[in-house]
Amino acid sequence: MTLDAQLVDTARAMNATGLNQGRSGNVSARCGDGMLITASGCHFDDITPKHLVETDLDGHWRGPLKPSSEASFHAAIYRQRPDAGAVIHVHSPWAMSLACLHRRIPPFHYMVAVAGGTDIPCIPYATFGTEELAQHVAQGLADRDACLMANHGQVALADTPAAALELAQEVEHLARSYGQLLPIGEPVLLDDDRMAEVLGRFSSYRRNAQTTGT
Repeated sequence: MTLDAQLVDTARAMNATGLNQGRSGNVSARCGDGMLITASGCHFDDITPKHLVETDLDGHWRGPLKPSSEASFHAAIYRQRPDAGAVIHVHSPWAMSLACLHRRIPPFHYMVAVAGGTDIPCIPYATFGTEELAQHVAQGLADRDACLMANHGQVALADTPAAALELAQEVEHLARSYGQLLPIGEPVLLDDDRMAEVLGRFSSYRRNAQTTGT
């Protein structure tokens, strides 16, 4: 499947799965020395390849449409993380709710390690589309594959658009589970040793998956 087809399928799935609504959110994929990203203001229910914009990592783009207003933090991620092949940003309900509380997702469940660390952090708030936000996102993803964005939403990276979507779905599931626990009480958290064991197992699983294709 071509890169533009992968992005269109992922963008449509963002709304279809309930991770996103209307024109909010964005998705991109690394393309040569730059990226291909959804255009500003496009409705993902109706997106087609013509709504994708090719841009470099310094903010210059080609074509009649402007890239997403969040292109700056996508570019910052690609500059910092050479392993990132795709980036997705959504306003998923539970992740957004925790982000509005400025709460990280702590190691209440071992699957928190799916984002590459012992927690899923919540980065500080900054106005959308600003360089300040781009810097916060880049810092939050320096050693994580997903983070919450205070008073905003979530962002996740992976090697492909489909994999980034899958990670964003897992983050939303964890956010929902954690959020449902909070009215009952603070959950018992896994300690660093337990999480280190999980992270090691996840690393082995990813290597096996890449080798076997399963």
